[in-house]
Amino acid sequence: MQNTLVNNLTKKSNSFLQSETNRCLFIEKKLHQIFYEEMSKRNPIFLRVEESVIHRISLFMSQTISRSCSIGIAGETASGKSTIAYDIISTIENFASEYNIINAITRINTDDYYYDRSEMVKKAGSFAEFAKHYDLDVPEALELELMKKHIKSLLFGDTVFLPEYDMSGTAIRRDNVKLALPSKIIISEGLFTLTEKIADAFDFKIYVDVTHKVQKERFYKRAEERNLGDSADEVYKNASLKAQTYIHPTAMKADIILSGEADRESYRHFISRMLDILKEVYFN
Repeated sequence: MQNTLVNNLTKKSNSFLQSETNRCLFIEKKLHQIFYEEMSKRNPIFLRVEESVIHRISLFMSQTISRSCSIGIAGETASGKSTIAYDIISTIENFASEYNIINAITRINTDDYYYDRSEMVKKAGSFAEFAKHYDLDVPEALELELMKKHIKSLLFGDTVFLPEYDMSGTAIRRDNVKLALPSKIIISEGLFTLTEKIADAFDFKIYVDVTHKVQKERFYKRAEERNLGDSADEVYKNASLKAQTYIHPTAMKADIILSGEADRESYRHFISRMLDILKEVYFN
């Protein structure tokens, strides 16, 4: 992506933007405008934005910082973090396709780093019985150290083979099965993405907040899809309790807090506006 952007930059007639410093200032000004306009809405997608984050975004978009950047998205179960990550990824991939940009964004799913507990599920007789006695709602249930290693490797430009965890109820994790290529953006989402063992792997930290009512409705719908049966109540109670200890405090580390209840089109529209800045700088 970097080489493509640089090549297109040379075509611009506006010499002002050919200066790295000027590009950064121009992009930062544009970012301030679209962030301000979004936060001025009645129901903005942003609940909080740290002052420094816009400047740091501009450093990457202007290529003042030329390496890849990493984004971590965390939030309570059923907060909407995976949906938001998907919308960010799909919007960027569409942009990349339009401008023939290769390896624009790579996703790492935090859930894929749950330890394999398939033998315990078999012994329990079902995932529902297993879930009654095994706590999946603590950071120790995941191999976050391995996830951090994979993110760092991608940021250094190395190819990585990622694990894949079966969420259908087998608790099987298959290692080294998904090829991940180093890209301009590495993005991850999950319950414990901003916890202590892994938070410093991310350049940008996002927390997705949601009201208790909406979160509970989403949880029980998902519990039905995953065949949790009569264990759903206990799983939800435990998840909510553990979230107070392990997830809610990570919001303090976040650069951005997003509303998990905004219309999906609002997230996509805002990312598109950010990409419009790249178009103006590098492709017009």
